[in-house]
Parts: sequence; C-alpha cells; structure tokens
Amino acid sequence: MERKSGWKKKTAIDIKDIFSFCEGYKKFLDEAKTEREAVVWIEQALRANGFASAPTGPRFFRAYKGKAIIAFRNGTADIREGLRIVTAHIDSPRLDLKQDPLYEDVDLALLRTHYYGGIKKYQWVAMPLAIHGVVVKKDGRVIPFAVGEADHDPVFAIDDLLPHLSRRTQDKKEAGDAIDGEKLTILFGSIPLVGEEKEAVKKSVVKLLLERYDIQEEDLLSAELQVVPAFKARDVGIDLSMIGAYGQDDRASAYPLLRAMIEMDDPVHPSLAIFVDKEEIGSEGNTSAKSQFLRLFLYDVLESLNIPVADHVANRVLFSSKAISADVNGPVNPNWQEVHEKQNACYLGHGVCITKFTGSGGKVGANDAHAEYMAEIRRLLDGEGVIWQTGEMGKVDEGGGGTVAKYLAEYGMDILDAGAPILAMHSPFELSSKLDIFETYKALKAFLAAQ
Repeated sequence: MERKSGWKKKTAIDIKDIFSFCEGYKKFLDEAKTEREAVVWIEQALRANGFASAPTGPRFFRAYKGKAIIAFRNGTADIREGLRIVTAHIDSPRLDLKQDPLYEDVDLALLRTHYYGGIKKYQWVAMPLAIHGVVVKKDGRVIPFAVGEADHDPVFAIDDLLPHLSRRTQDKKEAGDAIDGEKLTILFGSIPLVGEEKEAVKKSVVKLLLERYDIQEEDLLSAELQVVPAFKARDVGIDLSMIGAYGQDDRASAYPLLRAMIEMDDPVHPSLAIFVDKEEIGSEGNTSAKSQFLRLFLYDVLESLNIPVADHVANRVLFSSKAISADVNGPVNPNWQEVHEKQNACYLGHGVCITKFTGSGGKVGANDAHAEYMAEIRRLLDGEGVIWQTGEMGKVDEGGGGTVAKYLAEYGMDILDAGAPILAMHSPFELSSKLDIFETYKALKAFLAAQ
C-alpha cells in the first residue's frame, strides 16, 4: 500500500493549527520532565477545565501517590455498556540517584546513579543535566528539588574519557559496554570546606545542601531524585516541522490525551484518561498499569452514578469497554534503514501510528488486537479525517518492545496501541513530527467521543 507524507494533505491554515498545538506540547515537555511533575501539570489543567478532585459530578479525577492520575468524563450512555479508555505513561528513561549517592574522590564531590529503563549509557555523558525530585525528611516534610532548569541555575554533568586515552578502555568495546553503569556518576562540586582535611569537598556540598535546601545527607535515604537532560524542547529542521526534546516517550501521547479529554464535546460513552507510571521498567509497582487503582477509581465512578458497587458490576463494565494504549512507535530511521521492514514500518510525518501488536520475536509478550477491532478503529479514524498509518517495531528478529496494552487486555476489553512515531527513542533528545503529535490528538479525541 502506498504511503505518503501527511504534510501533503495539509493547508497553510492546517499547518498553523498544528504549530500552535505543539507550542503547548513543548511547554509540557519543559515543565513535566518527571512523572511527579507531569501529575501536577495534568491536575492543574484538569482543575482549570472543570474537573473536580472528589468523585462528584460529570467530570472528576484522582491522583495516586503523586505519580499516576485518572480522569473521568460521564457520557449519555449507561456505563454498564462499557467505557472508552485511553492510557498513556508519564515516566521516561533517566538516571536515578542511589539512596546513598554522595561521595568524594580525587578532590571532587560526586553522586552515584542507577539508570531507570532502557537507555544507551553512552548517550548520557558529556552533556548538561538537571536534578529533579523530592526529598522527604524523617518528620514527613516534603522538599521539592529542581536544579538545572532556570537560567541562573548550575547544571550537572557526567564526564567522559578523552579520545587520547580511550583506545583500550572504551574504543574496542561494544557500544553497550563502553560506559559502565557504575561510571555514570554526577559531578556535584569541587570546592573544599575550609579547615577540613578529610572529605573536605563532600563536607562542603553537604553544608550547601543544608543551608540552601534544608537537606541533610541522611535525608537522601528517603529521596527520589532523578537526573534528566537540562535543555528545553526545541523546534528541529529549517522548516520548524519537528520537535527535539527529552521524554517524548510517552509525553507525545500524554499531552494529546490530556487535551483530547478536556476539549472533546460531551461524549456518548463515559470516558477515562489514565496516566500511569513505571511503564519503562515493566509496569511494576502500585502506580503502574498493573496496579489496582483503575478498579478502585471505577468503584468511585459507580458510586457517583448511584450504581451498586460490586465486583461483578465492575468486571462487566471493564469487559465491555474499548481502549487505546497511547504509546509511541519507532519509525524508519534514515541512517539505519536496515533494521526496518519498510512495508510494515511507520514513518515520521505520516500521522499517528496504529499498532496491532507489540512484543518481540514471535510476538512474545504482545497484546494482539483482534481484526474486528482494527477494522472499527479504521472506520473511526477515516470518518474523522485523521491521518494515520500502521507499523511494527522493526524487523521480526531485530528486537521489539512492549506497552501497557496487555495489562488492560486482562480485564477483557478490546485494546490496541496508537501513538506518534519517535526517532532516537529513549535518548536524551528524542525527535517527533509536529504533524504526528497533532494527529495523535485528533485520533484520541475521536475515539473518546465516538458513538
């Protein structure tokens, strides 16, 4: 089947709308680099658009542990006929500080890290980094921490080995082994504390943490501090048609989902927008798609609608629901085209990518959507004028990946994956097409509002 760039179908007015939409998306990328920040951002947007924080009325939401959030909009149909559900994840690959991270070596203060999710370790060295997160004092006080984003802030860095000396230690190794995980240490300071002889630089930064942030070294034991790229989202290309930024997997779905949930007309079917955590490490933990907070929230929804709260009712609602796992896919890479089977690959700028199945090898670990459901989504998107394509994640034996679709499928609902193609996925500077971001918004909005 012939594949064409979606830009060929757009007028000058269309392009202006696309660019305008993506200005909001870039702001989201800059201000919500962690799942905690994303939840705060999403909650503020929901409140500003009439969503209540208590389970009352036609629109409400609930946040969980500050790392996941669900929003509900009631419809005209009986909820027992099923929900329209879209889920996106708001965690991204990064470096986490270890619980006891601070040490001194060669007269430098450094921070030990433990990488989170599937990263190429060599991509994280010799670049400006910021530290975001929270430090929780023993008395329960939460101290927000974000250093490296403001113009007056310092940034942090992981040093790399100069090429003059790397021949034996790096150059002959495979790319995945060139940087050892334990060498992903953050340069944190270098001025020694006056009057101290032992660990004088470490003591100096400990003193600064206490004076500036009321953080003692032992407070880091109960902290969640994440190291992320310090740069902002930027337009890419002489025509400004693309976006380069950290965390587009999966904010390229989360932001369109949020906008779709807020901006769609009153839906026929009751709708849920679910923003989950921990997708990048297998959806483990109580803020992930494997958690029971979806069922708990559904109980609140049923109670708000004066429907008896019972497991068999909730099970029937979920079984009768239809869903989209909004997650990104890997388009044909212009420099490494050989890893793609181009007839069944997605392309940058060709619209939202609909993915029937994920997994790897022989579809291992996949949710494989039924043909009938694929046909239903085709009809919907074509009827709404959405520019879309299909695509698999590379050649059959090349690799693969997974999403949260299989976890929602366990409830019995039909579900498939849909999202924007992303080049350089999981890197500190992922690349997307503005057209694909906008078509993802149109697709999710059409699905949530469908008859």
